[in-house]
Amino acid sequence: MATSPNIFTAAQQCLAANTVAEKLRLTKTIAAQWRDGNYTLISDSAPEVIGEAGRPQKPLLVTPAHVPRRGLGSDAGRAALIHAITHIEFNAINLAWDAVYRFRALPKQYYDDWVRVADEEAYHFELLSKRLQSLGYQYGDFPAHNGLWAMAQKTANDPMVRMALVPRVLEARGLDVTPGMMKRLKKMGDHETTKILGIILRDEIGHVEIGSRWFKYFCNERALDAEDTFRDLIQAYFIGELRGPLDYELRQQAGFSRSELKTLEKLATQPTKE
Repeated sequence: MATSPNIFTAAQQCLAANTVAEKLRLTKTIAAQWRDGNYTLISDSAPEVIGEAGRPQKPLLVTPAHVPRRGLGSDAGRAALIHAITHIEFNAINLAWDAVYRFRALPKQYYDDWVRVADEEAYHFELLSKRLQSLGYQYGDFPAHNGLWAMAQKTANDPMVRMALVPRVLEARGLDVTPGMMKRLKKMGDHETTKILGIILRDEIGHVEIGSRWFKYFCNERALDAEDTFRDLIQAYFIGELRGPLDYELRQQAGFSRSELKTLEKLATQPTKE
């Protein structure tokens, strides 16, 4: 009797795919097959040391300081903004599959959650990519940075640290800045991009909540205080790098306590008013 394939090998295939089309195709197919119960959580191999995830030759990866400023006063500026968000979503597909692939022997719900996140991030990427094309651009036309994947590499050895720092810090920043972007775009009459960002924001609240929930699960398993642990991890990895202001309402929907938000606010650099 043939045994079912395991989800870890499937996740590794998605991670390795180095074209957009293949990564999207595999993500959709494997997510649907997982929902249908076609994969097992049994594997006789350990995850490989994390390296680079598969990606196309473009965009050119540069340091964050060298990513072009994304003013919205021109079509090119708007396209650059959309491209930056598209790149975040591409990285988020890889991050979700890596969360599946890398961390083993966890409850099935953990894998249900992160396979769903990968599927939804692929959908977000498609929405944004089509919007870019409608403006005359393609994914890869602008430089981008690799900050999200770099943090995946730094957190490869501990799922608790991964949940704290990727969903709850890097990805949660979108909850703070997306509502403002939507207002600006709507004011400019770009209702199509505003609608897409609304879909992404709705889903990202859920994604950050998944990170919050599993972070607290790992803290509980280790008899650690979640709020103290989160503060300590922030100070270890992000001192001087956090940005404010924070959207308390959306972050609380995503599983942050007011105490955590107060801690983040104290550590964050507030924007200067021009």
